[in-house]
Amino acid sequence: ETGAGLRTIMRIGKAGEKLVSYASVISETYRHFGRLGLGAVFGSKNLKAVVVSGKSSLPVADMKRYRKVYNEIYDSAVNSPVMKKYHDLGTAENILPLNAFGGLPTRNLKEVKFGKTDEISGEALAENYLGRRLACSHCPVGCIHIAALREPYEDEAYFFKTSMISYDYEPLYALGTMLGISSAEDFLKLMDRVEAWGIDAMSTGVVLAWATEAQEKGLISEKETLDVNLKWGDVEPYIMAVRYIIEQPNQFYSALAKGVEHASSIYGGEDFALSFGGNEMPGYHTGPGAHIGTLIGTRHSHLDNGGYSFDQKLLMKEKKSPEDLTDILIEEERWRQILSSLVVCFFARGIYSPELVSQLLNVAGFEVSEEDLDRIGREIHAEKYRFKMREGFSFDNLRIPGRIFETPSPVKQLDEKYIRKSLEHVKEILAKEGVFQD
Repeated sequence: ETGAGLRTIMRIGKAGEKLVSYASVISETYRHFGRLGLGAVFGSKNLKAVVVSGKSSLPVADMKRYRKVYNEIYDSAVNSPVMKKYHDLGTAENILPLNAFGGLPTRNLKEVKFGKTDEISGEALAENYLGRRLACSHCPVGCIHIAALREPYEDEAYFFKTSMISYDYEPLYALGTMLGISSAEDFLKLMDRVEAWGIDAMSTGVVLAWATEAQEKGLISEKETLDVNLKWGDVEPYIMAVRYIIEQPNQFYSALAKGVEHASSIYGGEDFALSFGGNEMPGYHTGPGAHIGTLIGTRHSHLDNGGYSFDQKLLMKEKKSPEDLTDILIEEERWRQILSSLVVCFFARGIYSPELVSQLLNVAGFEVSEEDLDRIGREIHAEKYRFKMREGFSFDNLRIPGRIFETPSPVKQLDEKYIRKSLEHVKEILAKEGVFQD
């Protein structure tokens, strides 16, 4: 192998090889490019893995000033109560509070409270299964939580296999509460298979939840599922179904491999097919911000703008018009273009203000003002939308799952008119900026 110095590996699993539309790319074993099917892109090019290695570093214009700013950021990270949360329990800590105030999607969002969180809360997993913590390069927080699952071999007494399985809130929602799975061991078994096959945990859970309800309602039968009887809380059929999604032995599983939007367009049940812009739902039914944020985000991801967070901070305290809420979400997403371009962890977004980012770039030898950052963020955001429009995206074609209006959120029943007004407002904003002609 050529190359020296530090090395990182990005690879796909069987799901990417089989072109499952939500196949992931795995980085450093426990981190994933999970959403939107990058693994399928790799697979379509017969690309199994990419190895990046090197030993160079960038020069620093003012080392003394650099060390001073670095130490300030380090202290902010290790002393921040928010960052302490990520170290102690990780995002798995969200299970109990979201469950308490009724924002935790359960059994395909038929419910928003899961009655059996005793085993799958962040606290329970840390107490009973936490095997180690890991951190990304140079990060002092260590938010990657790895569970140790110890299972006996069937044919040899007193001999055990120990699997190390990463977990956080989103997989716990998607492969736990969304499927009615309350056993930590069952969740970890399913998560282990999902990881091994290289398929996105969030999309997988939402797809399986839709299929379970579709089977309940008689839209599909065991003929389609190949005798797999999908039932809430029963992990073995779910593991078999994931295997079939990878292998695609019939038309039904081939449809599931293309996502819940596609499968529901063939078999019905679109009202409870929980996807936004073709991307399966994240784990938040906290109010309009969560769903509007996913609908208008350039990647249709909860990480585009954090709408779920604004629900909790704003909407429970004061009512916002759809236009005002949309303006807040778009401004947040524009700023996140800067953070993601600089590879800043979104967990630390509260630390990296425009003032600090400008200061850091100046220390590194780049004269970039706060006004420059604002302009660049807007340009990146607009360019992403131009790409989407060029590839056929239209706000008019966005499907909003009816289920989100049926199941109350912490801010009560959601109003479809409110969300539609938000979408119209985004179109007006983008039209004014010349992104597209309304």
